[in-house]
Amino acid sequence: MSVPDPQNTQELLMRLGKKLERLRVLIVDRYSGARNSLRILLSTLGITSIHNAANSAEVLRQVKANDFDIIFADYVLDDGRDGQQLLEELRQQQLISLSTVYMLITAERVYQNVVSVAELTPDDYLIKPITADLLEGRLIRALYKKKYLEQVFRHLDNGAYIDALAACETLLGQDEPQFLPDILRRKGAILNTLGRHGEARAVYRQALELTQAPWVRMGMAVALRGLGESAEAESVALALIAEFPEYLAAYDFVAGVYEEGGQPEKAQELLQKAAVISPNNSIRQRMIGDIAVLNNDLDAAERAFGKVLERRRGSSLRAIDDYTDLTRVMLDRGHTEGARRVTQELRRDWRGHSQGELAALVMDSLCANQDGDSAKARQSLEKALSMRETMRDGADSPELSQKIAVDLAHACLAAGDEAQAREILGKIAAENHENRGMIAQIQSIFAKTGKEEAGQNLLAQVGREIVELNQRGAEAARSGDDKASVQALIEAAERVPSVQFLTDAGKAIFTLLDRKGWNEEMADRGLRYIQLAQTKDARNPKVVSARELYLQVARKYGIEAAPQGGLRKPGKI
Repeated sequence: MSVPDPQNTQELLMRLGKKLERLRVLIVDRYSGARNSLRILLSTLGITSIHNAANSAEVLRQVKANDFDIIFADYVLDDGRDGQQLLEELRQQQLISLSTVYMLITAERVYQNVVSVAELTPDDYLIKPITADLLEGRLIRALYKKKYLEQVFRHLDNGAYIDALAACETLLGQDEPQFLPDILRRKGAILNTLGRHGEARAVYRQALELTQAPWVRMGMAVALRGLGESAEAESVALALIAEFPEYLAAYDFVAGVYEEGGQPEKAQELLQKAAVISPNNSIRQRMIGDIAVLNNDLDAAERAFGKVLERRRGSSLRAIDDYTDLTRVMLDRGHTEGARRVTQELRRDWRGHSQGELAALVMDSLCANQDGDSAKARQSLEKALSMRETMRDGADSPELSQKIAVDLAHACLAAGDEAQAREILGKIAAENHENRGMIAQIQSIFAKTGKEEAGQNLLAQVGREIVELNQRGAEAARSGDDKASVQALIEAAERVPSVQFLTDAGKAIFTLLDRKGWNEEMADRGLRYIQLAQTKDARNPKVVSARELYLQVARKYGIEAAPQGGLRKPGKI
C-alpha cells in the first residue's frame, strides 16, 4: 500500500474501499441527548447502523452480540469507571477485534491527563464540542490506519503471533512506513509475548529514538525482565511511575517483580497505591486481595475482595470466586454472620448454576464448622461432594474453580475426611506447583485444621512426582525414540495437567506430526492440551509457542486451524 497524504480525507476515503454507510457503530454515553447528537453527526456522513449503550453492562452485552467497526465512548461512564478503563477491559477479554476503531470523547481539561497515561491508547480522542468536519476527518484517518495494519491485527486476533510478526516486517520494509511507531509498538509486544526478549529490547531502543511515550519504556521493562535483568527492569518501571504517576501498568509490573523476588509486602503496598488512583479497577483489587491473604493482612484482603464483589455485582463480569474470596476471608477473621450473608447472596445470584450452588454448599459447611455445628457441616459437605460427582460425570459441566476445589478440600479436612482432601489438594498442588499463592493457600488449610505435617508430606510427595515426570520425559527425549518421548509427555500431561506438561505434550505431538504426517486423532489430542493450557495462562510464552507450532504444522498439511481459545475442530480447507 503506497502512502497517501494523511491530511487528504477524500484520498483516504477512496483508498479505504469501504463506504461509511456500511459501518456498524456503537455509541456509549450516559446521556441520551449526547448519544442523539452524535447519531445526527454520523448520519450526515451516511452512517445509519448505530447502536446505543448507556452503561458498561449494556456495552458488554452488545459487543458479545455484534461485531462493531467503530465504538465511540464518553470518558465519564455511569458506574465510576471511565472510557479508557472500558477499552482496556474489552481488549483484555478479547471482546472486540483489534480492527475495531475505538474513539474516546473527552473534555479538553482532562485530555492531557488521559492521553499521557493510557496503557492501551484509543485510536483517537474527540474533544468536545465535536463538529461534522472534525468527526469525518478523524474517523476516516482512524479507519485508514486500521486498514494499513489490518494484516497484523487479523493475525493477532487469531493468536498467530509469528504471522503477525511477519506482517510487521512487511510494513517496515516499505520505503516510508506511515505508522512507524505503531508498527514498532506491535512488533515489540509480539516479540515479548513470544519470549524473544532480546529482539524486543532492540525494537524498543529503536522506538525510543522516535518517541518517549510511556509504552516504549514499559515494553523495555518487560523485555529486561524476560532477559533476567529484573533489577534494571524495576528501575525503568519505577522511573516511569515517578514521571507518570498515573500510568498504572507500571505499578502492576513492579508489583509482579516484587512478588517474584519474594517481597509480597512491597508488592501489596505498590498495588494499593495504584488502587488509590483507580479504585474501581476490579482486576487490580483482586490482585490486592490475593496478595494481602498471602501477607496475612486479612483486613486489607476483606476490603479489596469486598470492592471486587461490589463492582461486579449484577454485571456480566461477575464470577463465583468473587463471592467465595470474600466469604473465605470473613471466616478467617471470625466474621461468620457476614460470611453467611455473602453465601446467601451467592446462592441467590447463581441459582440454577451447578458450580455456584456447589460453592454455596461448601461455604455453608465451612460456616457451620466455624460455629461448631458438625452435623450441619457434614450434611452440607455431603451434598457438595455428591454434586461434584454429578458435575464430573456430565460431559458439558464446567470445570470446578480451583479456589472452590481448595475450599471443598478444607471442608473435608474440617470434617475429618483427610483422604478426600488429599485427593483434591494433591491434584491442585501438582497443577500449580510453581504458583506460590496456591501452594500457600493449601498449606494454610492444613495449618487451620491442625494437620501441618500432613500438608508438608503431601506437598513433598507432589514435588517428588513432578521431578519424576520431568526425569522420565528427559530420558525419553534423550533416547531418540520420538514415539516413546511423545507417549511419556502425554502420560505426564494426563497425570498432571499443568501449563508446563500440557504445552510440552502439545509441542511434542505436533513436532512428531510435522515429521511423520498428519494424524487427526493425535492432532485433536495435541490441540486439546494446548487449549487447556490457554485457559490456565493464555499469555504464557510456552503456551504461545505451542500454539504457534500447531498453526505451522496445520498450515503445512492444509488443515484449517481452530480459532484461538475456540473449540471448533480443525478440518480440511
